[in-house]
Amino acid sequence: MGNREDLLSGAKRCLYEKGYGRTTARDIASASGVSLAAIGYHFGSKEALLNQALVEAIGEWGGALATAVEAAEAGADGPQEVFAAVWDEVLKSFAEHRGLWAAQFEAIAQVSHAPELREQLGAAQKRGRLGLSALFQGLPTVPDTEDELARGIFYQALLAGLAAQWMASPEQAPSGRDFLRGLQLVSGSVLNPPQPTP
Repeated sequence: MGNREDLLSGAKRCLYEKGYGRTTARDIASASGVSLAAIGYHFGSKEALLNQALVEAIGEWGGALATAVEAAEAGADGPQEVFAAVWDEVLKSFAEHRGLWAAQFEAIAQVSHAPELREQLGAAQKRGRLGLSALFQGLPTVPDTEDELARGIFYQALLAGLAAQWMASPEQAPSGRDFLRGLQLVSGSVLNPPQPTP
């Protein structure tokens, strides 16, 4: 690896261990074994490096999640069981990647003061939505259509909400079965509302 790759690797490690807001340039230089000056040379600023490291780390988590989802789908029988099993795997991934999720929430809180970060996260959002749509349907990719984006928006909202609940209180976070029951209740009342009696 070269200095650029070492810096990205060190920045990712710092995101996991120290978070987005508490990571200093010196922390990254120390974690990567590269000089402080190299950060400016390769990325222009510590923030630009952290932003790129965060987007890459989220992508790596997505790859790990895809593997977990495939395992859940292989071990479950029927779409409802698969749905519940997949969300249980998502919960397990939070435990393994807690530092990354904490860093993401920290970064999101900074976007109003960091236009560069807002731009990078915004650019990654559409890709993420399409990726989630494909992932939860068990497909390698999906077309960039309004339907697939809508499906991805739904999954992204579930994912972010579950992550927030898990970060606040892991023992009270809903299970895959809880998610399935909620989906059944909400879809029943929204898609098949009771008809008024004449």
